[in-house]
Amino acid sequence: MSLMKTSINTAEQPNRQLNQMAFDPQLTPGARNAVRVCLRVQASEKVTVITDEVSLEIGAALVRELEEVGCRYQTWVLEDVAVRPLTDLPLAIAEDLESSQVSIFAVQAQTNELKSRMQMTDTVNRRKIRHAHMVNINKRIMLEGMRADFQKVDRLSVKVLETVRKAKQIRAKTPAGTDLVADLNPNYRWVKTSGIISPEKWGNLPGGEVFTTPGEVNGTFVIDGVVGDYLCAKFGDLKSNPLTIQVKGNRVIAAHSANKELKDDFWAYTHADENSNRVGEFAIGTNIELKDVIGEILQDEKYPGVHIAFGNPYGAHTGAEWYSSTHIDVVGRNFDIWVDGRQIMRGGQFLIEA
Repeated sequence: MSLMKTSINTAEQPNRQLNQMAFDPQLTPGARNAVRVCLRVQASEKVTVITDEVSLEIGAALVRELEEVGCRYQTWVLEDVAVRPLTDLPLAIAEDLESSQVSIFAVQAQTNELKSRMQMTDTVNRRKIRHAHMVNINKRIMLEGMRADFQKVDRLSVKVLETVRKAKQIRAKTPAGTDLVADLNPNYRWVKTSGIISPEKWGNLPGGEVFTTPGEVNGTFVIDGVVGDYLCAKFGDLKSNPLTIQVKGNRVIAAHSANKELKDDFWAYTHADENSNRVGEFAIGTNIELKDVIGEILQDEKYPGVHIAFGNPYGAHTGAEWYSSTHIDVVGRNFDIWVDGRQIMRGGQFLIEA
């Protein structure tokens, strides 16, 4: 299809057209999954595509799929419209989102950009945009997690959701030393983000988790997987050098690691505001297509097991009444999980059929 039929050109906001860029054809299956399976983009819709210099090739693969669908779209390369790290979401992008039914954010995170992403998701929530959040997407994730059978992941996620939705308590343990108990708040909703994205809840891609805001979490979490946000790119896979944290009364009260820089950076991140050290998310990864942690939070938080996050509780979706300006996930390996005493995972393998 011609450029004139598929993209929206705004002369006052010049921007590169990704449909003119070459990309590795191996990215196509993951891009097709995103556009056709996860987002179910229709020819009658308009899509906002946001990417950056590092992710141009992936952006080009996604745009090719949008052109195959035949929908309208507008592309934005962050460095073309703003100085990074972003202090705020660029106005031109914010305005473009107002007229879109679907959006894709395929960008490498930079330090202290969470505020701008929250501004974007505030608009997504308000307008009920089907939004694919692909922060720190890279080629490996496109070739692995994004090739998952998301219909199968969704079936399992539904069954896990049915199991935990009315639960009072979940316990999680690992051979590395994690022993965590989450007492659940019946007033907070569980949310499924399996990769099948609806107007009711934007989702990370690759998808595969169910989560809530817990009532109270207590215990030890040995982070032998990854930590989130920009710390993930800095420290990668923590299998050989984990970070151990103590959680009491739903707040992190201690952290220990042989890597002092990791410990100090994590501690600073989780003490940025009054709720940065508060457990805002308790989640179970459900992407059974993933075989191990790879050192990339976007994919690794979907790895089967428990992960928790400190900071923002996504209250618009869970019903939590409090707020934080930060949000950082922590991931471990090889979980045993019990829901109200019933074991649903052993050694990282679900005991529930998909």
